[in-house]
Amino acid sequence: MSYALEKMAEFFEKRLADYDGHMRRDIGGAADFYAFTASLLPAFPGCRVLDLGCGAGLELEEYLAIAPKAHVTGIDLSRGMLDALQNKFPGRPGLELICGTYFDVELGQGYDAAVSVESLHHFTAERKLSLYCRLRDALKPGGYFILTDYFAESEELERQYFEDLRVLRQEQGLDEGMYHYDTPLTEEHEAEILRAAGFSSVKALAHWGATAVLRADTREG
Repeated sequence: MSYALEKMAEFFEKRLADYDGHMRRDIGGAADFYAFTASLLPAFPGCRVLDLGCGAGLELEEYLAIAPKAHVTGIDLSRGMLDALQNKFPGRPGLELICGTYFDVELGQGYDAAVSVESLHHFTAERKLSLYCRLRDALKPGGYFILTDYFAESEELERQYFEDLRVLRQEQGLDEGMYHYDTPLTEEHEAEILRAAGFSSVKALAHWGATAVLRADTREG
């Protein structure tokens, strides 16, 4: 295998100049799913939304146009991506950006909703379960999580992605740090993990090829 693994943050930093264009141009359905995702989030004044892996903010461009008085906390491990996002909304109140991995940083509490777009398809079920438990606790009773991501078409493909990554790590002598390589789960496995984390229901709301939009709800208080 010849794919050279890059550390996650470095991968995105190198591609910052054309990242927005690449996502809109080359990812099937992106012309529609960013706006659709934004439309599912709360829009009342003062609502609080957490964005996991916000990047340069493609979904937030859509969202803040319809919810200008929302408070958004965005987490991303790329400083360059966060700077690009901040430059889109200079001086905007209610936009808090945190540089770090959402597996490690404090998520906070009291969110009406959370969202993640094309970010979580790099991680194992075990890491996601831990994150989703913390995310559930960060949401208000009755809050919800919108996950827009791409998923493996079969369990066989899911296993193959992780095996390919294992071989690449071994060949390149890499540690267990975060390297950029797509390892999507099946949509069914993703939903199982969300339910195991304590979300009361998980529903698929839309599909664009391999990309799906899932809504995971917490129980009312």
